[in-house]
Amino acid sequence: MIFYRQNLTDIQLLDLYKKILKPRLIEEKMLILIRQGKVSKWFSGIGQEAIAVGVTAVLDQSEYILPMHRNLGVFTTREIPLHRLFSQWQGKANGFTKGRDRSFHFGTQEYNIIGMISHLGPQLGIADGIALANKLQDNKKITAVFTGEGATSEGDFHEALNIAAVWKLPVMFIIENNGYGLSTPTNEQYACENLADKGIGYGIESWIIDGNNIVEVYNKLSQLKEEMKENPRPILLEFKTFRMRGHEEASGTKYVPQELMDQWELRDPVSNYQKYLKENGILTEELDEQFRAEIKQEIDENWTKANAEPEIEPTYSGELDDVYKPYQFEEVNTESETENIRFIDAIRNGLNESMQRHKNLVLMGQDIAEYGGAFKITDGFVEFFGKDRVRNTPICESAIVSTAMGLSINNYKAIVEMQFADFVSTGFNPIVNLLAKSHYRWGEKADVVVRMPCGGGTQAGPFHSQTNEAWFTKTPGLKVVYPAFPYDAKGLLNTSINDPNPVLFFEHKLLYRSIYQDVPKEYYTIPLGKAALIKEGKSVTIISFGAPVHWALETLANNPEIDADLIDLRTLQPLDTETIFASVKKTGKAIIYQEDTLFGGIASDISALIMENCFEYLDAPVKRVASLDSPIPFTKALEDQFLPRNRFETALKELLDY
Repeated sequence: MIFYRQNLTDIQLLDLYKKILKPRLIEEKMLILIRQGKVSKWFSGIGQEAIAVGVTAVLDQSEYILPMHRNLGVFTTREIPLHRLFSQWQGKANGFTKGRDRSFHFGTQEYNIIGMISHLGPQLGIADGIALANKLQDNKKITAVFTGEGATSEGDFHEALNIAAVWKLPVMFIIENNGYGLSTPTNEQYACENLADKGIGYGIESWIIDGNNIVEVYNKLSQLKEEMKENPRPILLEFKTFRMRGHEEASGTKYVPQELMDQWELRDPVSNYQKYLKENGILTEELDEQFRAEIKQEIDENWTKANAEPEIEPTYSGELDDVYKPYQFEEVNTESETENIRFIDAIRNGLNESMQRHKNLVLMGQDIAEYGGAFKITDGFVEFFGKDRVRNTPICESAIVSTAMGLSINNYKAIVEMQFADFVSTGFNPIVNLLAKSHYRWGEKADVVVRMPCGGGTQAGPFHSQTNEAWFTKTPGLKVVYPAFPYDAKGLLNTSINDPNPVLFFEHKLLYRSIYQDVPKEYYTIPLGKAALIKEGKSVTIISFGAPVHWALETLANNPEIDADLIDLRTLQPLDTETIFASVKKTGKAIIYQEDTLFGGIASDISALIMENCFEYLDAPVKRVASLDSPIPFTKALEDQFLPRNRFETALKELLDY
């Protein structure tokens, strides 16, 4: 291995040696402890330290790094106190996840490190969002994100590279090509000779670097960083390296040919660099021993400190209180003049006013800029707010949701428009595994609203008509809003944007241009988790949301003798059980009316809650009315049969007659 020091001083070379030596000595300690049963699981980065250390040494402390679970050198080079790392690995409260996640599945704003989730791919999109925020601020900062050769097969990899290329984002995409994805060799992962070649398809500059040569890593990335500061752009970096231990210690390395292990052992990044420094009179044996003794003492002292910490004492409140970032609702009332506007106008006005109120709010979605979106809600926004804040996106829902998370991490707010709610399926993973869990896992907000044009009644067929709120009400950490009236739509949207937690905001397409209401012209807010009692009666409680609220009103108008409470839930998570229970205890009968298919819909949970909390007040079983348990069809006759609109009146009367 040849080291070209270029302009590096002896002090810099020795500093790099101490930085690469530290994670190696920690790993050697961990391997002993795991054999002693004192550490439960370990993902070794032995043989790859030069990449993590080199990248981190090049970046400033204020620049974000997104590592993986084999990048101990990122954390040690950022000088995180070892006892906190050890606490994290041992599931202690002083770790970064309070025992909720393991190893390096965490982030820390204090050290500008954003950790991985096991699905790997979304962190590439997060890097895009962080870099976009940097670019909008013109602060010349670079973002570095790690992935492995196996994860380059994931769709998120391609989506993130494409976004970065189109938007010219200053991201270093770092591929640690260590030969194996768990046990699968590279020849079974991809057919191209080098992963760096994939950059060509996206118009991205790419380089192949010896990932075991700390000096080459440091010098090349230092050069590229300076270039990227003056000419912001993404760069794809393939680091050739090898994993000398198993995927994790329990898996071993029996699947690796011994000659390959022997070959890479000769290229060990620590011992080769040590040899170079000694041969050139930069590192003496005495100094080397001093470095090792100091690091080992630091390790032992911090290990003792971490072990002295008590085990976590679980509490229900401790767990549940951290699912969402605490948010103090800001009530804004207005006495302004009202105007009679459509549902779609209320959404547009809310977006407009929130964009003016929050200068760090960015809108992203397909065709939302000059075209104004599929439903023309953002028509004219580009002229007023500019293309930096109203951004057309490639067709790639997953990476765009992750990009929104990156914006949030870097102190922006983001709204992602799904062109149709159905398309959220291709962005499902980052919503339910990234946005929803980040605050619970390591205390990081996900200040993202996902707008969801949804619903049937327009003969749009199976891929443009679903109302899929139940996919998300099931997921702790998400808030789900589903207004039925223009006044609520505007006020709830404003609150959703203010709330630092992830919100799925459902907008029924059938209501866009059919429902009018007097709405204040100025800004106002409505709290999430508060239902609206829009009709009062004593005989039955009707619980609904979205378009079925209007269908229920039609039914009651056609049957004036029915004396009903009609509750419009408005938000599904959090759910206003207080209003539901109070009404059911008064009327003794309850019917839940949803557009979603019956089995597994939120009506089932509401029914169960009523049975558990109001059983002694009930005079009849709780009824649910919903769409057929089939995909939603296209032809009008079939769609009319699918939707519950024609079945509700019969079900309501049957309940009243019980």
